[in-house]
Amino acid sequence: MAESRLRTLSIDFAVQILNLVKFLKSQHETIVSNQIGRAGTSIGANIHEA
Repeated sequence: MAESRLRTLSIDFAVQILNLVKFLKSQHETIVSNQIGRAGTSIGANIHEA
C-alpha cells in the first residue's frame, strides 16, 4: 500500500520537530522543548488514529 502524502508530510514535520527539540535541549531549554516535542509529534499519532 502506498503511503499517503499527508502521512509523509507528518513524518517529515515530526523529524524537524525532533531536531528542534535537540537544539533547544542543547541550549538548556528543557521545559519548552518537552512541550514542543509532545505537541509536534502528536500530529502523526492523530493522523494515524483517524
